[in-house]
Amino acid sequence: MMFDKDRFLSWLDDQAITHNTVEHPAVFRVEEGLDLKATMPGAHSKNLFLKDKKDRLWLVSARQDTQIDLKRLDRVIGSARLSFGNAELMQAVLGLTPGSVTAFGLVNDRDRQVTFVIDRHLWDAEIVNFHPLVNTATTAMGGDAFRRVLDRIGVEPIIVDFDQMVVVSRAGS
Repeated sequence: MMFDKDRFLSWLDDQAITHNTVEHPAVFRVEEGLDLKATMPGAHSKNLFLKDKKDRLWLVSARQDTQIDLKRLDRVIGSARLSFGNAELMQAVLGLTPGSVTAFGLVNDRDRQVTFVIDRHLWDAEIVNFHPLVNTATTAMGGDAFRRVLDRIGVEPIIVDFDQMVVVSRAGS
């Protein structure tokens, strides 16, 4: 059974992971939520669900103001020609709909089909903000708490410095 927002937030509580969730009108693009984000401390994210020409799946999370050059990123992460994954695939693998893409969706990737790539600035942030599987809320937590979430669901990210377009850390290294 896939996680939805309520089940995910309950799971965070069960894991003793401190978080704070704020409900708000639906936000589909980074620019739409700037006034809300101004009232919430921490690094806010933008998230891309991608597929490469070898049918590998990728989730890229970066600080909202990060420039992501998809034409260069594929070579950096060892992929092959990245493009956006379609809504049906995203729903099937991550339980997410367009506009709700979030690193927290990885909780639904039971078969570990998705490789997670995260921006170094977001990885190092004291507080991170992601949608809790829907775009009508934002969940904030400490960076250490976010890393615990990934650890508990068995995800080892590739950490990329998007300023330099280099891998800082790769899973298992």
